[in-house]
Amino acid sequence: MTFSFDALHVGGPTLRFRYGGRTWLTDPTFDEPRDYPGVAVSLHKLHGPAVPRTEIGPIDAVLLSHDEHADNLDESGRVLLGEVPVVLSTPGAAERIPGVRGVAEWETVPVGGVEVTAVPALHGPAGCEPVTGVVTGFVLRAPGQPVVYVSGDNASVEVVGRIAERLGPIDIAVLNVGAANVGLFGDADVTLNARTALQAAELLGNAVVVPVHGEGWAHFSETLEHLRRTFEYAGQAERLRIPVPGVRFEIGVPTRV
Repeated sequence: MTFSFDALHVGGPTLRFRYGGRTWLTDPTFDEPRDYPGVAVSLHKLHGPAVPRTEIGPIDAVLLSHDEHADNLDESGRVLLGEVPVVLSTPGAAERIPGVRGVAEWETVPVGGVEVTAVPALHGPAGCEPVTGVVTGFVLRAPGQPVVYVSGDNASVEVVGRIAERLGPIDIAVLNVGAANVGLFGDADVTLNARTALQAAELLGNAVVVPVHGEGWAHFSETLEHLRRTFEYAGQAERLRIPVPGVRFEIGVPTRV
C-alpha cells in the first residue's frame, strides 16, 4: 500500500500537511513583506504568504520550532496560535506564550493517534544557543504511516545523523534550507545549505526530502535552484521534492506495517 503525504507550502518555513487524520502546520508566518528591526540583527521579509491566513483552513496542531525569530513566528502567526488546539514547541516558548506545550528533547507526546517526538536542532555552529536560542525539530509517527521528520531551523548534519540513528528510518524529511546567514557567526550558516542538506539527506537513507524556508527573506544566501543542482550533481535529484508555494502537492510513499 502507498500513503499519500498531502501538503501545501505557504512560504518560508510554513507548511500545512495532513497526517494521522489531522491537519498540521509548521512555524506560522503570514505577514506581508516588511522589516523586523532587532537589537543585534534586523530581518527583512521579501515575499508575503502564497496562501493568506484566511484561506488556510482549520489547523489541528502547530509544530513551532522556536518563537524568538520573526521568520519562524511572525505577528500574524502569533495570532493563529491562539486559534489552534495544540501547539508544540520548546519549553522556553511555553514559558513565553500562553497555551504552548513545551516538549523536552527526545520527549514523545501523543496528539490523537500520532506520536510526536521533539528532536534536537542547532540553529548555527556548536555553542550558538546563547545567541540564536534553543530550537526543536519533530518526528511524527503513526501506525501504518510513514515516519515524518520536520527539522526546524537546524544547521547541524551531526544532529540529523543522531536523529536518524535513534528514530529512523525516516520516510519524509522536511528540511529548512537556504543557508540562512545574518553575520552572527562569520561564514557559518544558521540553517542547512545545499552541501549540508545533501549530507543530511545521505544520512536519512531513502527519505524523500522536502526543502522549505529557502526563499522570501533577505538573509538566505543560497537559492533553491542551487540546492536542486547540488542534488542533481550528486545523483540524488529523484529524492528532492521542492514545493511550489501555494500549490498543493502529494508524495506517495509505502505505508509501514
